[in-house]
Amino acid sequence: MRNLSQVLDLIASFSNKNPFPASPPALYEPCAYILTLGGKRLRPALVLMGHELFEDNVEIALSAAWAVELFHNFSLMHDDIMDAAPLRRGQPTVHHKWNTTTAILSGDVMLIFAYRFLASMEDADTALRLIRIFNRVATEVCEGQQMDVDFETQPKVSIPKYLQMIELKTAVLLGGALEMGAVCAKASETDARHLYEFGRLAGVAFQIQDDLLDTYGDPAKFGKQVGGDILQNKKTLLVLKALETAPTADCNELLDWMKTGAENPDEKVAAVRAIFDRNAIPELVSREKRRFQQEAFQHLEAIQVPEDRKAILRKTVADLLEREQ
Repeated sequence: MRNLSQVLDLIASFSNKNPFPASPPALYEPCAYILTLGGKRLRPALVLMGHELFEDNVEIALSAAWAVELFHNFSLMHDDIMDAAPLRRGQPTVHHKWNTTTAILSGDVMLIFAYRFLASMEDADTALRLIRIFNRVATEVCEGQQMDVDFETQPKVSIPKYLQMIELKTAVLLGGALEMGAVCAKASETDARHLYEFGRLAGVAFQIQDDLLDTYGDPAKFGKQVGGDILQNKKTLLVLKALETAPTADCNELLDWMKTGAENPDEKVAAVRAIFDRNAIPELVSREKRRFQQEAFQHLEAIQVPEDRKAILRKTVADLLEREQ
């Protein structure tokens, strides 16, 4: 069984052997550029690790894994346009380095190439099953993104709605990647579904951990400004849990801070964190994360393969859910 580092080496090798065309450069250079910006490549790795639960010949799942990575980066390219983001992983976003038109078109062609890699699977039945999973997950990711956009203008967002949003925007792609790996290995439908649920539930916990890190992470390890969600007035689980459980005075103070800009960032972050701290919000949110994490690992336990085949995937996901960056 390969560890995460070995799986990532396989993906890097496949990427090098399958570059985008050279021409027209204005279309394809942005595609190559975004793939070099240092992402974790977690999603394609999960395709291969999901496959290797059942079958050792992981190379047959590389096309599906790369399709997932192309889709993920396509969505990032377009998300950056919607967010008017100047930077992605510390480097200029595609629409800033080139222009918005280029970013739209280059993102579109990345999505088309994702389908081409799925269709290249030798077994036609497997290719069809993969495309159906891919279509379902891709649609849900778009639905999650729209919910996130809608939340920006909604005065109230419920915790169940927020959890649904992060499930669709983030978690279903993690679950879908694992499910696609199982399909490449011709696993049973029951095992493939358990693997999807494992990834989906772990994905929700993953995003909750991201919320916590954004407010409480070590800046030296986190790699970006801590408190960015607070400065952007995002309705994270920390905010929603505070509005649900804190006294009225603290809720009103939090809402007042969320009406302000980032003119005094240190003061704003400190004040909002103080509200969270005195209401034990980090502990409440961590408890919610652990609930999803525990449910996720129950699905991993239900998969009918020897326990030693689950060890690397279990450790990889557990480490991700306790990450500090």
